[in-house]
Amino acid sequence: MKVFITGGSGLAGSRLAEMALARGDEVYSGYAHNQPLYGREVKFDLLDGNGIRDIIERMRPDVIVHSAALTDVDRCEREKELAYRMNVEGTRAVATAARRAGSYLVYISTDYVFDGQRGMYREEEKTRPVSYYGLSKLLGEEFCLDLGCVARTCVIYGSRPASGKVNFALWLLDSLRAGKEVRVVRDQFITPTLNSNLAAMVLEAAERHLSGIYHLSGATRVSRYDFACQLARAFDLDSRLILPSQMSDLNWLAKRPADSSLDTSKASRMLKSRPLSLDDSLQLLKEELLKR
Repeated sequence: MKVFITGGSGLAGSRLAEMALARGDEVYSGYAHNQPLYGREVKFDLLDGNGIRDIIERMRPDVIVHSAALTDVDRCEREKELAYRMNVEGTRAVATAARRAGSYLVYISTDYVFDGQRGMYREEEKTRPVSYYGLSKLLGEEFCLDLGCVARTCVIYGSRPASGKVNFALWLLDSLRAGKEVRVVRDQFITPTLNSNLAAMVLEAAERHLSGIYHLSGATRVSRYDFACQLARAFDLDSRLILPSQMSDLNWLAKRPADSSLDTSKASRMLKSRPLSLDDSLQLLKEELLKR
């Protein structure tokens, strides 16, 4: 396939590009600031609708994976106009160009479209974001639904991308190896997602042209604190350095859902590249980090 990945230097996009190249796809990686490690580089700006149109019309990819977004939750709350322009208008421009080019579109969305009141959300359940970030991503979903697949995911982690951004897992491992104490909330529940597992599921969805909404996250619901402890044990690090805290202890500007875990039973039924358990994901992460 000829694949164009927006956000090609990010945590999800860079791993997706690497895996797509390995299987023989022609890969183009869009980026705004940090040059991607994998795929042909394409300068890409979510704030430039005309530029987005020109890039996609010229490239005419078989598949577009739209993973680029303003994902800083507090910044989205603070700069709502910018979040709207990037996450809503930028997505509208990508979707419009995809339609004109006849490209299949995978839109990477988020667990933050839910309010977190109950957790283990299924695809058809009512959305109710509690932050502007979640709202902006939900509005973006509406432009993409009839063009391919909306892939909601949750707390992506994995090996470091070209952007150099440190995700929760790598931050935790680096801190524990340095002997630092860390505080992690025990009252926020998630289904953490290994980026290579997400990439495999997205590539299969694209190859099969699946349609509709899919929850493509890890299969294990866990608190952030317990996730941290399992990470520590998997890498033979001292979990006693992980100190439990509460969401109320943190000085967040935007409200976060308390339990945004995703039910992945639909993906497990429909995909060969199924959502992995946390144990399997951490074993795979260990193997991947040893190779790098």
